[in-house]
Amino acid sequence: MAKLIWHSTPAVTFGSNVFINVPTILQFDATPLISVVKEMQVGYTTEIPVYDRDGTYLAKVRGTRVYATGEGKEHGVEIRKLSGCWICSVKGRTAFEIHQEPGQLFLSKAELYAPGGYLVRVEDGPTPELFDVSGQALQIRGAVIRDSLFQNCRIGVWLQSDGRLTICV
Repeated sequence: MAKLIWHSTPAVTFGSNVFINVPTILQFDATPLISVVKEMQVGYTTEIPVYDRDGTYLAKVRGTRVYATGEGKEHGVEIRKLSGCWICSVKGRTAFEIHQEPGQLFLSKAELYAPGGYLVRVEDGPTPELFDVSGQALQIRGAVIRDSLFQNCRIGVWLQSDGRLTICV
């Protein structure tokens, strides 16, 4: 679960860990999956690219809003806003949901596809899970990092398709 808390510098809770002044919270190979960006009206917010399992860049989640990309529009992306939830679907199949709580705090649980068909699952656990294109879970060295503070690094959690996990690069 990723949680953005407003401070004078950006602080994101990811799993149970807090990342302060870390521009990319989660990256898979060369693709940032959760980034912190500056926005005029709110200061800092998160940005998440949404890929389909075939690698199509469908949409971008920026803060609590979802925007279709040009490529997504060509593939028939539909974005709906419901009470407390945005749903991005392709041809009737839900590709992504973002749930939001009232106020300045929002929580996200996601199953994110990265280019190449890899699936990264982000929930309440201390580390994200990684699945290859056949749906098999990849071992991420058994690392369990809880309740830690990471500050002033370029990438917070860096997953790689060969199973490597690097923290605070």
